[in-house]
Amino acid sequence: MKNADYALIFKALSDNTRLKIIEMLNEEELCACDILKSLNITQPTLSYHMKILCDSDIVSAIRDGAWMNYNLNKDKLAILTAFLCRFNFVSENKKSTLQRKK
Repeated sequence: MKNADYALIFKALSDNTRLKIIEMLNEEELCACDILKSLNITQPTLSYHMKILCDSDIVSAIRDGAWMNYNLNKDKLAILTAFLCRFNFVSENKKSTLQRKK
């Protein structure tokens, strides 16, 4: 993936409502009507958030008659996890060792 792809994902993850939707979809595939009921938001607001999530490819949409069903693209999230794991985070033990050497 390119940096622009990661930027789209981070944008999608940078909103509280979208994070709630992702948490819900982590449990099961849901139709828009169920998401609307759970979040108590309007349909246009949900459409706005789902477009961002789908554009980032972390959520997939499947039409079922008049409704849309959504599921989490766990493969894409696994790629994001691998991307984040590439960064070397300094552990607490290393921090204390570095501070003693100063």
